[in-house]
Amino acid sequence: MEREVVDPASKHKTVLLHEVVEWLRPEPGKRYMDGTLGMGGHSLAILEASLGRAELIGLDRDEKALELARQRLAGHAENIHLFHQPFSEFEDALDELGWEGVDGAVLDLGVSSMQLDEADRGFSFLHDGPLDMRMDSDGDLEPAETLVNTLNHGQLARIIREYGGDPMAGKIASAILRERESEPITTTLRLASIVERAYPPKMRRQARNHPATRTFQGLRIAVNRELEELDTFLSSIIGRLNPGGRLAIISFHSLEDRAVKWAFREAAKACKCPHHQLHCTCDGVPKIKVLTKKPLMASDEEMQGNPRSRSAKLRVAERLGPEGQRA
Repeated sequence: MEREVVDPASKHKTVLLHEVVEWLRPEPGKRYMDGTLGMGGHSLAILEASLGRAELIGLDRDEKALELARQRLAGHAENIHLFHQPFSEFEDALDELGWEGVDGAVLDLGVSSMQLDEADRGFSFLHDGPLDMRMDSDGDLEPAETLVNTLNHGQLARIIREYGGDPMAGKIASAILRERESEPITTTLRLASIVERAYPPKMRRQARNHPATRTFQGLRIAVNRELEELDTFLSSIIGRLNPGGRLAIISFHSLEDRAVKWAFREAAKACKCPHHQLHCTCDGVPKIKVLTKKPLMASDEEMQGNPRSRSAKLRVAERLGPEGQRA
């Protein structure tokens, strides 16, 4: 009996799809960028909303996802430009095409279902596989196995506490160091088991999610330098938005959302003088207008159909003209 072949794109559900398209307002003849192409869900919707007459740059550091997205977007092949690189390097892609800026950009900072479901990628604590967690396994980043087996107690605890938000970070780090003394930790299920045993029995019984959830999240963020990538992107994207262009960012982690919130807030300020200065002398103008005073969340209907969307937060900003006015 032949095994049924499942299209990964059919399993992956694009988060906040309608909201992103509604806020970006794709138009024919305009240029857009999807910095986290993934399965191409947002990109396809943007192209369709523009009646197939917009141009789009798509970036992803996962080469397999990039190829699958290329197949999914084949009907718009003449309108797309795909790059195998992280979104922090988006300016290289724009410069290669000779684009001064874009009229809309989107980031979806979550991990795709395809990456979670493939055991050999090392993202899942439910399937056994090598302890990898790299978005780009051919890149120069070190896998999670290296971090788990070489970092000291303080370094591991900080990753699990700050990036994973786990209050048991210290005990988990101690358990990891103790276990790796006898044999290196090289598989996902072994690490998940170590983390689970580090939890007191009562906490394990009361936990809503698997005890290893936060540890795996923290390691994934550290391995892929996700916060550094985001900071680099935020420092330069606003300067490459055309007047009236909009930026939509979906985050799933409080540290990511906080970084987006503060970057938007700073860019929306007119005065750039030091806080201690009583009177403004910089004659500054705001670069953007924040369109979402509070982050937008998924609807109850979307959450029911896609539990992953429960933690998604969408923030949107619009690039202002040189005089600080809307285009």
